[in-house]
Amino acid sequence: MQELLTPGNLDYQARAREVAEKFVRPAAAELDRTGEYGWEILEALKRYRLTGIWIPKEYGGQSAGVLDLCLVVEELSRACGGVGVAYAVNALGSFPIILHGTEEQKRTYLPPIAAGDKLIAFGLSEKASGSDAGSLRTTAIRQGDSYVLNGEKKWNTNGGVASIFTVYALTDPERGMRGISALVVERDTPGFEVGKREDTMGIRTVPVNELIFRDCHVPAANLLGGSEGGGFKNAMMTLDRARPGVAAQAVGLAQGALDWAIRYTSERRQFGQTVLSYQGIQFMLADMAIQVEAARQLVHAAARVIDSGAKEISKMSAMAKVFATDTAMKVTTDAVQLFGGYGFCRDYPIEKYMRDAKITQIYEGTNQIQRVVIGRALTRESRDLTDRLAVKVEHFPETEGETT
Repeated sequence: MQELLTPGNLDYQARAREVAEKFVRPAAAELDRTGEYGWEILEALKRYRLTGIWIPKEYGGQSAGVLDLCLVVEELSRACGGVGVAYAVNALGSFPIILHGTEEQKRTYLPPIAAGDKLIAFGLSEKASGSDAGSLRTTAIRQGDSYVLNGEKKWNTNGGVASIFTVYALTDPERGMRGISALVVERDTPGFEVGKREDTMGIRTVPVNELIFRDCHVPAANLLGGSEGGGFKNAMMTLDRARPGVAAQAVGLAQGALDWAIRYTSERRQFGQTVLSYQGIQFMLADMAIQVEAARQLVHAAARVIDSGAKEISKMSAMAKVFATDTAMKVTTDAVQLFGGYGFCRDYPIEKYMRDAKITQIYEGTNQIQRVVIGRALTRESRDLTDRLAVKVEHFPETEGETT
């Protein structure tokens, strides 16, 4: 509903849509086929002043909110889900610095990200610790003026093209998750190697790589925030703010698939009339449209909660992520069905939407983990709810002998 967006929101949306239609859509199939990064698209994003919009103005950004970020990600993803996440992951990687970086760290690393001159990746997951982010094995042990980083990271979106990495490691292994700290690691640091690129089903334009650290000496000045032990909290706060971006990617994919489905069914003729003219098809498309709009509004609501400065954002962020990404998977699958046999072929772009959509249910916290987050929030809220309902029951009138 455009009337709920401010002129500033609409400006970001319009610029992103123009980039998507002029530069992303024409290149999407080729980028998917080759797996090449969209460098020309990045240059277009620079020209349209869309890089790093979420970064504060004092560090070269535009102080745009999470809602603005979501609007841009949705428009890019409507044309190509891979390009959408290639854009959004720079927010994921830089939020840790924005949240808890020292002034020097912010002034060093945020301006080139805001300008689009450098890309950033987020190094949290490991082979043995995906959903269980508190069980990291990578270590960063202080030696003089450096931390010696040893271990490996998995599933690092942007890994093959990033110049800057926010990496989470144990600075005090004896303390478990309380001993996790975050460091900013530059690509050319000795002992750091970008490893194998994953051969992914979707989002193929953005490289997903392993990160390998072998006696990698990171300056102590790169310890995020300048103190040890706050890494786990930093990571969770970052993910709470970044998940609406994944949800927006999912909304964009779902809307893009719906757009193609409407176009195809309005042109395809069977039994002497368009496929769209059949009521059964109209019902199917109507359900898809309802789901997309509901997901969009939940994403916008979650983003507005975050932008308001609210402290409790985990539940809304998780709800948006779950609902939007489940919607994307259902809508893109239904769109493939509406294309019939052509939906199973690469002659049409619709199968790519389904492939791109699947990962949104998995990364930045699987949807099963998001349901755990929501369930725990409901459990905490249930205490207040029980108290309120108990008070109301006490005020019910005596009804002995009466039936209702």
